[in-house]
Amino acid sequence: MLLHIHPDNPNARHIKTVVECLLDGGIIIYPTDTIYGLGCDIFQHKAIEKIARIKNIEPAKAQLSFVCHDLSNLSNYTKSISTPLYRLLKNYLPGPYTFILPASKEVPKILQSKKNTIGLRIPDNNIARTIVSELEHPLLSASLPGEMVEEYTDPELIYENFKNTVDIVIDGGIGGMVPSTVIDCINEPYEVIRQGAGEWNE
Repeated sequence: MLLHIHPDNPNARHIKTVVECLLDGGIIIYPTDTIYGLGCDIFQHKAIEKIARIKNIEPAKAQLSFVCHDLSNLSNYTKSISTPLYRLLKNYLPGPYTFILPASKEVPKILQSKKNTIGLRIPDNNIARTIVSELEHPLLSASLPGEMVEEYTDPELIYENFKNTVDIVIDGGIGGMVPSTVIDCINEPYEVIRQGAGEWNE
């Protein structure tokens, strides 16, 4: 299904359709403040396995990230954050960043990597954050497979490519071509692993 959702004022009925699909183990493609992403409910094992198959990787090695609604939502899935780190996150989020942080026990076992870390993201995108808010826990997020970034900006093209693979493609307008900036916050000094859309001046 290709579902048009207004980027600034998401229709509650459409959001409900997406959330019901996720709770039912469905997979969506949705807009963020950077590129379109693959998403599923973090507690739906079969959906996680399906995303890993689409990406052709094992779930624990998949470099999947959690999309959260806000910092209090984010803090459930990471071990205690120091005050300076919390201030830093508050300064940069919501925004085009993925922060690698130590995973808490709340992270489902299927997603626990050997390093026991998790990528956490709060995109500055109304559709993504409204979905997570209604879902009441994070969305598992992954980049779309392959290198065809140009084709991943237009939701109608994405739908043509993935209509037989995913349950819902959300059309929230044209997406970006540059992914989020990934910052490893496990050890100080924090390290930029991937320079993306977000500027990093720390």
